Amino acid sequence: MTVVALHQVRKVYKSGALEFEALKGVSLEIRQGEMVALMGPSGSGKTTLMQIIGLLDRPTEGRYVLAGRDVTTLTENERAEVRNQEIGFVFQAFHLLPRLSVLENVEVPLTYAGYGPQERRERALEVLQKVGLGDKLKNLPSQLSGGQKQRVAIARALTMRPSILLADEPTGNLDSKTAAEVMRLFQELNDEGTSVIIVTHEADIAEYTGRIVRIRDGQIESDGPNPHRKRAVGGVA
Repeated sequence: MTVVALHQVRKVYKSGALEFEALKGVSLEIRQGEMVALMGPSGSGKTTLMQIIGLLDRPTEGRYVLAGRDVTTLTENERAEVRNQEIGFVFQAFHLLPRLSVLENVEVPLTYAGYGPQERRERALEVLQKVGLGDKLKNLPSQLSGGQKQRVAIARALTMRPSILLADEPTGNLDSKTAAEVMRLFQELNDEGTSVIIVTHEADIAEYTGRIVRIRDGQIESDGPNPHRKRAVGGVA
């Protein structure tokens, strides 16, 4: 099954009489269960592409089908609903609420989605066990390492059981050892069937994925399998 299908997507930003074409007719398909790196230098268009895939922005031209549904012309409310159901986000900054415990932080998306207390707790416990933080439920973010904070963010992204985990520079605030451990977690989730898209400018991070899409000047420069995929090893960060 194809979870992401972009067809001739253009994105043009306008400022007065000036126009900047961030994406120039990009076509891309990502299948269920793939782990893909979107790689490119600053200004390449990879962030714009990530925002369109994540329904945080919409294309100027072209068509986008997400998990079998054409989402190109949805209203903002419809886009928000699909985004919450289908996409889990992980960012470079952890965006944890400092006064909430680990468990409470992970429950936040479920609270907004209207789940009751028992199901919120059950789902949060399930994903926290999956990311290796079952013993940190009552801890505050200030009591965690950088790697543990990112694991909480990943758990939070998984609570709605999304079709896609979309990670934007997820190791940018981590040292190399901790970054490798976080990539090991992404690989484990991918092995279990979760589709993972990693947006990065770091070649060593892209090497953990099974497919690398390189973007330059708003176009796909290359797209193919990664024959030298690394497997991350290590303990809990």
